[in-house]
Amino acid sequence: MKPIEKLMRTAPVIPVLVIDDVATARPIAEALVAGGLPILEVTLRTDCALEAIAEMKKVDGAIVGAGTVLNDAQLTSAIDAGSEFIVSPGLTEALVESALKHDVPLLPGISNASDIMRGMDMGLRHFKFFPAEASGGTAALKAIAAPFKDCLFCPTGGIGPKTAGDWLALDAVLCVGGSWVVPKGTIDFDLVKQLARTASSIQLN
Repeated sequence: MKPIEKLMRTAPVIPVLVIDDVATARPIAEALVAGGLPILEVTLRTDCALEAIAEMKKVDGAIVGAGTVLNDAQLTSAIDAGSEFIVSPGLTEALVESALKHDVPLLPGISNASDIMRGMDMGLRHFKFFPAEASGGTAALKAIAAPFKDCLFCPTGGIGPKTAGDWLALDAVLCVGGSWVVPKGTIDFDLVKQLARTASSIQLN
């Protein structure tokens, strides 16, 4: 099993995190891990994202990666901050080459069959389906994935607690990415733990 697949099989939901205040990074990570969601994707959308990754890495049991990685420079910075995996909204040859150079698991974004075929030509079999709901929802991924029996997916984008089970019921889906587990700007870490506990035991619809 490839390292990225092992990560994808660890929990049904990967929290997609936008950290605005680095002081909240560690308690958020502690709450998510305690709630059963140890795989954490910190998006590089804020000035403190790299520092947040470093802080979250201090939490026992947390496996922290960087999301919204667009190029080699960002990938290198993310690894220097301690990222254990990389997530991108799209797929480029340069980014795949950078991930291979750094020997780091990569989950690149795809939204159509051509993206998947390009990824397969580069040796990839694991993808993020993004933006999941805007790209046609479960029906779209089911149709797109059908010709690619060896490929597995993590849908992300617009997924919430009411629809996550529909996605997870698809044979090609190992996990989903979601931001609902950590509401934007929250400092209620007990709530985060409760939401994580519910997400970690989500039932297939």
